[in-house]
Amino acid sequence: MAVRRQTFRLYPNKQQEAKLLQARRDHCYLYNACIAHRKYEWRANRKSVSYLEQQNCLPAYKKEWVEFAYLHSQALQATVKRVDLAYNAFFQGLRKQPKFKSIRKFSGWTYPATSGWKANTSGKHGSVNLNDLGVKIKMRGQAKRWGKPTTLTIVYKPGLKQWFASFTVELPDAVTLSGSQSELAYNSIVAFDLGCETAITTYNGKNVEQISNPRFTQKTEAKIKKASKELRRKQAPNRNNKVKASRRWKKANKRVAQLQRKAGTQRRDWQHKITSEIASCYDIGVTEQLNTKGMTKKAKKGSKRNKQKAGLNKSILSVGFGTLNKMLTYKIEAKGGLMIMLPTKDIKPSQRCPKCGAIHSCWAELSSRHHACPDCGFEVPRDAGSAMVMYNVVINQQPGLGTSLDSLGCLGSTSKTSKRKNTGSMKQLGQARRQKSSHVAEPGETPSAYATG
Repeated sequence: MAVRRQTFRLYPNKQQEAKLLQARRDHCYLYNACIAHRKYEWRANRKSVSYLEQQNCLPAYKKEWVEFAYLHSQALQATVKRVDLAYNAFFQGLRKQPKFKSIRKFSGWTYPATSGWKANTSGKHGSVNLNDLGVKIKMRGQAKRWGKPTTLTIVYKPGLKQWFASFTVELPDAVTLSGSQSELAYNSIVAFDLGCETAITTYNGKNVEQISNPRFTQKTEAKIKKASKELRRKQAPNRNNKVKASRRWKKANKRVAQLQRKAGTQRRDWQHKITSEIASCYDIGVTEQLNTKGMTKKAKKGSKRNKQKAGLNKSILSVGFGTLNKMLTYKIEAKGGLMIMLPTKDIKPSQRCPKCGAIHSCWAELSSRHHACPDCGFEVPRDAGSAMVMYNVVINQQPGLGTSLDSLGCLGSTSKTSKRKNTGSMKQLGQARRQKSSHVAEPGETPSAYATG
């Protein structure tokens, strides 16, 4: 059973929008109250507050603050859980300490179960009922595949002044839809290499195709700089000095946000079109594991190549390596195909000759865009050679030591897939409440999952 997220745009009337704004504000108040509770207990008593403790306080909280009584109880629990996840990420060193959120930066709230809402749609347009608000809101959108909706997140984007309903939908497996797995022959394989000069280079065993980098960020950069310069000339808000933003500053700030949003929207639309075209033509996709976060880190202090590194990071983020891999993975797997992620350090596709398998460390330099093997004389562009190496590895025809799928740990569907850790979901926490107090948490579990205070 596959789980996908489908988003529809909501079209509330004035009365419905007022209720949505009030619910969003109340959830923001609860979020800040949970953070204040945790900070106070730590400063006063050196006590770490768990999610279960704050969840158990919700009934008394709703009695004391009657304006929260109308909100769905599970939606309130999801907001409390949101605080717990933020603190768990902080304890693990993944992000900074959670802070109080302004209503401007609070996106929305979540219904983790279907008891608080109902979706009246078959995947194309329709409406959604929110039981706690007593509203039925029209929505527009179309999902490629529709199944059983399980959760709902209401999202508000202040810059656009638009509301969205984001559903998580359980979809039947592709084998169930097609009737039998024999319909997929698994004989159409494509290996693709991601780059900056050429966004995607594909190789299917016969032909090499290159998709150029659209560079949406670079195209709008000049306009963003000009709009930002105009923004700096206006009266900006300053809470410490109690200075309000001028109307011209708000207008200029909106202009900057619109330009930045336009570049992101163009890139996302391009990514969907390209990945859908590739996924529709091939049953097996092959690529290398990329650490995009590490690749886009800032240059070290004192480095003489700060500008070069900043330009490289901008090119990588403009293509969106991580997003492209995710899109291709779920789109190929959605139709029952396979996605194979090969370990880069073991294969070294950019340094290995596709014909003889010799490794040349000098090819690792990004300035080397065309490779000529001194051993066998084979010549190939850098990105095309990487795609060829990955394709040859999958069909077990790549010369060189340790380039077979068995030696790399790739046993069919994916390579080196790590075991999913306990993330402290609502279902897991519900099970934790029924466990004995003597339970010892496993290393992969969140610290608050079995905390007793």
